[in-house]
Amino acid sequence: MGKNDFLTPKAIANRIKAKGLQKLRWYCQMCQKQCRDENGFKCHCMSEGHQRQMQIFGQNPTRIIEGYTEEFETTFLEHMKRSHRFSRVAATVVYNEYINDRNHVHMNSTQWATLTEFVKYLGRTGKCKVEETPKGWFITYIDRDSETLFKERMKNKRVKADLVDEEKQEKEIMKQIERAEQLMQLSNPESGQPSQIEPPRELNVEDGIKIGFSLGLSARPMTKEKGEASAMVFDEVDEEEYEERNPRNNLKRKESGGGKSTLEEMIREEERKKEKINRKDYWLHEGIVVKVMSKVLAEKGYYKQKGVVRKVIDKYVGEIEMLESKHVVRVDQEELETVIPQVGGRVKVVNGAYRGSLARLLGVDTDHFCAKVQIEKGPYDGRVLKAVEYEDICKLA
Repeated sequence: MGKNDFLTPKAIANRIKAKGLQKLRWYCQMCQKQCRDENGFKCHCMSEGHQRQMQIFGQNPTRIIEGYTEEFETTFLEHMKRSHRFSRVAATVVYNEYINDRNHVHMNSTQWATLTEFVKYLGRTGKCKVEETPKGWFITYIDRDSETLFKERMKNKRVKADLVDEEKQEKEIMKQIERAEQLMQLSNPESGQPSQIEPPRELNVEDGIKIGFSLGLSARPMTKEKGEASAMVFDEVDEEEYEERNPRNNLKRKESGGGKSTLEEMIREEERKKEKINRKDYWLHEGIVVKVMSKVLAEKGYYKQKGVVRKVIDKYVGEIEMLESKHVVRVDQEELETVIPQVGGRVKVVNGAYRGSLARLLGVDTDHFCAKVQIEKGPYDGRVLKAVEYEDICKLA
């Protein structure tokens, strides 16, 4: 066996050494050759092959550096897209993963001298979201694929259409409520408005009985003359049929009898409809504070810790930025709980009839696990909700 054969111990040792990453200062990008020590790199620089490559570089150095720059940026972003597409991660972590490939384009052959300059470039060009923290630079990949943008546009279009339909429905309900209020004013005798009632008309019959009837708000009984038997016009009419024929009398009876008014019934009916439409099996919203209840994350110290929902993925998964460590984790909504602020704090209605509305916490009923809130913005501004379950409201960040 020869001295430098394939299976000699020296050849095997050389291959083992060549597998791992070597020092960057002993790498020649033009020749794509890695040297293991300073002496080897010096000998390589004096070789004829390296001299020819440097002559090519000297003819057009700007073009070659731009080529390496573009290749480095493309491969770096491709790695971000594959490994950390929806995550906020430290730039050093991504760079260490990128240089694990032995044949990668080295940064010292590009226009950027340091990783910080490259990260700032990604932020300026809008290719990544960049944040500087006490723990270093953090980057988030911005997905600009045509398919993703198309899905985002379609989603926004559906959301706008739903908002338009909801506004139309709310306007129609408000018109019905106004009509009901006008009807109540007409039916209330204490309002001071004279009701337009026609004078009773009389129908004379041959046997001497006089029947009186009116086309106004109430029915009048017939009167008796000349000793004849008296009777009521509506004695033979069923009470329910009478109420159906005279809705104004029915409204007046409800108002005077202490029952629920028509206005309250319409509001309750409106709430029932909105509850049926807006009650979903998912409740995550961006910008709310939640508590992580996943025991799987207990080893990392996230159990029963609070965080802010920065992004909702597929309606059921949230990207949570922990308040203490500022780490970003993905957690399913089944392993999250809503957070109730102190009285007077601002909350968001995350489920139910008023889903998506902003409100202020007025009080908490610990016995029945519900809260009293007042809506602050939107068409229901000022409306007070007295019994909202804890699961339907959550603290705003």
